[in-house]
Order: sequence, then structure tokens, then C-alpha cells
Amino acid sequence: MAKVLVLTGDAAEELDCMYPVFRLREGGHEVVVAAPTMRAVKLVVHDFEAGWDAYTEKPGHQLPVDLAFADVRPEDYQALVIPGGRAPEYIRTDPDVAHIVRHFFSRDLPVGTICHGAQVPAAMGLLRGRATAASPPLRADMEQAGAMFIDGPDVVDGSMVSCRGWPDLPEWSRAFMRVLENANVPA
Repeated sequence: MAKVLVLTGDAAEELDCMYPVFRLREGGHEVVVAAPTMRAVKLVVHDFEAGWDAYTEKPGHQLPVDLAFADVRPEDYQALVIPGGRAPEYIRTDPDVAHIVRHFFSRDLPVGTICHGAQVPAAMGLLRGRATAASPPLRADMEQAGAMFIDGPDVVDGSMVSCRGWPDLPEWSRAFMRVLENANVPA
């Protein structure tokens, strides 16, 4: 089974974080959550409500953190997941996150992005020429980063799997689990 690293921070979307963590653990994989510090991150709940042009945000649960970004040794992991919410907006500027994410892309290891999670590799120029999904309002950002934006629940481009947001998590999870299985991760 794989050892999977999840990169997140405060204001990450609760379902974008919790669903993959639980699904991967259910599948027998070891999941390690990394954030800017060892303090538990404060998650938020994004929802779609009538009368709103954008999604709403409410406080969510806290997610325990296993490791600070600075202490991550990317070579210890076989896959990476970057959940959405507002956390990607600021973790993408962290030099340790850049080092970690580039490691996975340069080795063509499985990478999953959910919703706004695609902002992290996009900021590093890693989506150029690749197909990706993301939250639909990010279409222009993804295209400016050189990606081909696909409005779909489970966009697979080689070892990368992306989706638009938490409503897509069943499809995204099935696709990510297939990519992880096909990566021939040592047991």
C-alpha cells in the first residue's frame, strides 16, 4: 500500500480534506497530513445556497496534522493529494510546498487535486500542457497557467487526477484509487 501525503492548511474545505483522507485509509493506504505547522488546521464548510452568486463558508472541524511542511521528506511518499478551499491560495507560496510538489511531478507520481487545490501546481508552472479540472471560476487561472481546463468530475492526465470540488469526490476517489493502484506502489 502507498504512503500518501496530503498538503493543507487553515480554511481548507472540510469535505475536500476529510473524504480523501478517510477513503485512502479505508483502502489500506497510510495517510500523512502536512501543514505549515503542527497545529491542527481549522477547516471550513463550503456550500451552495439559493440567492448567493458564490459559495458560502462556515467554520468546520479541525484536522490533526502529522508533519510541518518543513519536515516533509517527499521521497518517503508515493502519492500526493492537495485538497481545495482557501488553503491552496497561500500554501502555494511556501518554498517547502514548492519543493514537495515539484518532487511528485518530476517523478510522475500520483497527484490528486481537488477544487482549488489545482492552484498549487498551477502557480509552479506544473500544469502547462496538462488537462485539469478545478473549481469552475478558476478556468481562466488554469488556462493562464497553460493547462487545458476540463469541466469534469474525474479528469485524469497521466498520473494526475483532478476534480471541480467536493460534489465530485466519489468519481475523483475512484479515479485516484485506480491511478494509485496502477502506479505499482510497493507494498
